[in-house]
Amino acid sequence: MVKDSTIKKFLGPKETEVIARLTYEKLSVVTVEQFDWLFGFDIGLRKQLFFRLKKKRILTPITRGVYFFSPLEFGPFGRRMNEYLVPPLLFSRGNYYIGYSTLYNYYGFTDQIFQVMYILNTSRQRRRVIGGVEFKLILVSQKRMYGFEKIKIRDSEIIVSDRERTLVDLIYFSDPVGGLKQAFEILKSQIKTKKADVRKLVKYAIRFPSVSTRKRIGYNLEQARISEATLRPLLKSVSKSSLWPLYGSKSRKGAINQKWKLIIDDTQR
Repeated sequence: MVKDSTIKKFLGPKETEVIARLTYEKLSVVTVEQFDWLFGFDIGLRKQLFFRLKKKRILTPITRGVYFFSPLEFGPFGRRMNEYLVPPLLFSRGNYYIGYSTLYNYYGFTDQIFQVMYILNTSRQRRRVIGGVEFKLILVSQKRMYGFEKIKIRDSEIIVSDRERTLVDLIYFSDPVGGLKQAFEILKSQIKTKKADVRKLVKYAIRFPSVSTRKRIGYNLEQARISEATLRPLLKSVSKSSLWPLYGSKSRKGAINQKWKLIIDDTQR
């Protein structure tokens, strides 16, 4: 905690006024429009204040005209923000979804707490740290923008991948849970416990651009004794593809499953 006497030396009177009012209003995110409505400063003074408060890490830019507010009482590194509130600020058109390992924990695929928030979107590829949280913005094609639901946090609606869509992403991006072997076990568990809708999962898998991901899902659903009739459309989507290692080994050694066009590279188990 920063002592009051230190704060007074560190801040000018206007800065102190701004911090006191934003704290009183319980704002963690503030826009330029909100700031002008609250204070009514002229543009020159507002720019000076924003410059000073950014330099002192009291205001951190999220996107143009939107700032994260962290009072000095939280120390030199500021407070941790609610990361789920950031994506709709970065993507006002709604062309994003929160996914990957952020949702692996959310749906109970793993107990591990991940330190990175993944925001898959159709316009930006970059990494940012805001309010002590690391955000990875992953640029994906429009073909991968499906299978979402909205969750309500405070007054915001947040777009996330639903359970079945997250399972597809899990097989595509399995590193956070320790690799494909663990991802396959999670997939089978979700099916066995009937937490996932198999028909929806198959429908989502068919649409996914990565052929190797479709093969892996199909093979594992077959191992989980899902009916041939349910898997037939997914099987058709990979029928003309070339062989691919189930676990992704470079050696490409193992028994061949002609049905799913997979090399069962057992050494990777």
